[in-house]
Amino acid sequence: MEARDVPVPIPALATEPRFVQRLREHLEEEQLLDGRYRLQEVPGGRVALPVVEEKLSQLRLPQEIPCGLVQIQDPVPSRAARRQTPAQKLRDELRRLLGKSWSEELERDVPRAWQRHGDLVLLSEDCFRAAPWEKLGPALWETVASALGGRRLARRGRVLPDGMRSPSVTLLLGQDGWVEHVDNGIRYTFDVTKCMFSPGNITEKLRVASLPCSGEVLVDLYAGIGYFTLPYLVHAAAAFAHACEWNGHAVEALRRNLALNGVQDRCHIHHGDSRQLELRDIADRVNLGLIPSSEEGWPVACRVLKKGTGGVLHIHHNVETLPSPAPPQTPVLQAERESLEGAGSDGEVQHPAEDGGKETLGARIRPEWQRWAEATAAQIRGLLVELHGQPWRTSILHIEAVKSYAPHVHHLVLDLECRPMLPT
Repeated sequence: MEARDVPVPIPALATEPRFVQRLREHLEEEQLLDGRYRLQEVPGGRVALPVVEEKLSQLRLPQEIPCGLVQIQDPVPSRAARRQTPAQKLRDELRRLLGKSWSEELERDVPRAWQRHGDLVLLSEDCFRAAPWEKLGPALWETVASALGGRRLARRGRVLPDGMRSPSVTLLLGQDGWVEHVDNGIRYTFDVTKCMFSPGNITEKLRVASLPCSGEVLVDLYAGIGYFTLPYLVHAAAAFAHACEWNGHAVEALRRNLALNGVQDRCHIHHGDSRQLELRDIADRVNLGLIPSSEEGWPVACRVLKKGTGGVLHIHHNVETLPSPAPPQTPVLQAERESLEGAGSDGEVQHPAEDGGKETLGARIRPEWQRWAEATAAQIRGLLVELHGQPWRTSILHIEAVKSYAPHVHHLVLDLECRPMLPT
């Protein structure tokens, strides 16, 4: 039996049934009644009312109420406790923990959303910053983890400006930051204190998994821990992948993830700056999954494409969009819907925007998106002509809206087909 499954005794006051209502009113008035549990009958024809353990030292009972302190080994949760969401449970636990120190300021400092990776709960950076939390010490983090159903707890900060999008994450409870996450049947393991994980990219990972890549060679210029490399190999049936990554922590996670999913023999990892990649004339498909822009990788992508047959580039970019309605006649995109962004009813973030962008994506191609796609296609075509000394054509296959990255800024992916033009 796991430690958390062992019944924990709670303190309760036992009295005769005729005194129950008076005792309840007194405990409620003094904020000593523990609302998580129901009243229970105990031996001797008495009834026990649960008391907040942390406030036992404040217990002062009227002399006319005969009662005694007992320990309830198997407390029965109250109906209200059974209906509580994790967010509500967390606020109630913290209110009890702080007692009279509770305030509106602290209420605003309690997290409304979080990410869960296995038994580790990852909090946002804007919570538990007020000074009064510090005096609680480790008890605070144990309470938060327990209320949110975790055993380990971490809090993220701003992404570090080191060129590798390294996270600034503090481990608050637990000894190890390695976690496992499952998306679409693919297992990802990574250290939350060392590597980024973007659940907001789930729609693009699902789309990649559905692409017809059987027999193809993929080059992923910004592989990370395998966000897109793995869907290409596991679900899209790519024959082989070259995964480029310069962050050593991400490379370690990528090696583990390839083995976890049984595709380590179909991938070669290139640890280093992808701009210095020496491969050429090898790829049927190139993934350029870097935002806000992957433009520095475009010359490399052109070099690695097969010069005889060409292939498809998947170009990621953040595009700013004017706040105006899209024309009704434009084609519909498979855009991420609002229901896949933000938090669930219990506060756990399912698919958050990267930097807090909450704008709902429109479902139609917007003029700014089309202009960016056309300009990119023209620039890639110029690079290919310069590289090979012969005409090439570039065709826009699809524009995918992944998510809203910030107000009026959208993370897009352009599927661009690049083919050499045969002499007539």
